[in-house]
Amino acid sequence: MYLFMAKEIVLSIKSPTNLVTPHEATRAGFMAMALEKNFLASPFVEQAKTLKILASQAKTPNDLLSIVEIREGLLTASGLSDKALNHLSDTDKTNTIKNLIERFLEPVGVAFVDELVYRFLMVKGDTLGGKARNLAGSLGVQKFFRAMISSFSLAGIEYQWLDSELQQWKSATNEAGFEKRVKAFYWNDRLFYLNLNVPLVGKNVDMILLNGKQNEPIRGKNSLLLQPDKYIALGELKAGIDPAGADEHWKTAATALKRIRESFEREGLNPLTFFIGAVIEKAMAKEIFEQLQNKTLSHAANLTNEEQLTMICQWIIKL
Repeated sequence: MYLFMAKEIVLSIKSPTNLVTPHEATRAGFMAMALEKNFLASPFVEQAKTLKILASQAKTPNDLLSIVEIREGLLTASGLSDKALNHLSDTDKTNTIKNLIERFLEPVGVAFVDELVYRFLMVKGDTLGGKARNLAGSLGVQKFFRAMISSFSLAGIEYQWLDSELQQWKSATNEAGFEKRVKAFYWNDRLFYLNLNVPLVGKNVDMILLNGKQNEPIRGKNSLLLQPDKYIALGELKAGIDPAGADEHWKTAATALKRIRESFEREGLNPLTFFIGAVIEKAMAKEIFEQLQNKTLSHAANLTNEEQLTMICQWIIKL
């Protein structure tokens, strides 16, 4: 069955050009990222508005110390992260706010409230930047999971999903946005996990398809992950949309997939390997296509291509 499916997939991608990400998809990806960043920024903007209103009660910068409702905002504007706050005493925090007032707020005179808000937003911007760095990956995973869910539903396959927040298996649901909390799927003695350490490889692998049941342990001495013969397929998912990083993403994925194949070959095993990428340039498309043709890769898909994404989900579900 595996050989038939692999041949079928190569035929569905007729040339390297089929794998290349078109400009329109790249543009749409950047626009989706920008929209999501605005959603992420909204709470910070609202906090800044509230901070300005409350801080405006102060007639002088030193008066800010007596407004208890904005203390957390003052600490943020001082440059302290949430992690740093856990290691400081109340006296340390007060002294940090005093330094902010003396060095940065008093020198600007009557504009001290605006200066406070600017510095608050500057620090929150760093927090937003940290979230945004993981944004492309999160959006890519959600898109992939939505495609998997659609394939299950249309095929009438009953499945369960592992809630990453509650660590509980749940039945299929129509709840909006639940794909953001999916860690794994289970169907027909198949387990599909995202981002787990594979002991035989000694590294984390983005996508893993196992033969097993949802009540079998994934950790501990009896873990499915410690049984090499349980692995059916392993894959890499690169969801970054910036063309500047495309080649590096593929090199990283190709190296990881090669390591996977070599690790299992030493055990006399040959699980399938696959790659899904959001931004695929011409040079890497040629390499991926060659690996599909010579059966190094069992499957590949461009995350921005709905047909290819559907096909790879169908392939995973049928293995």
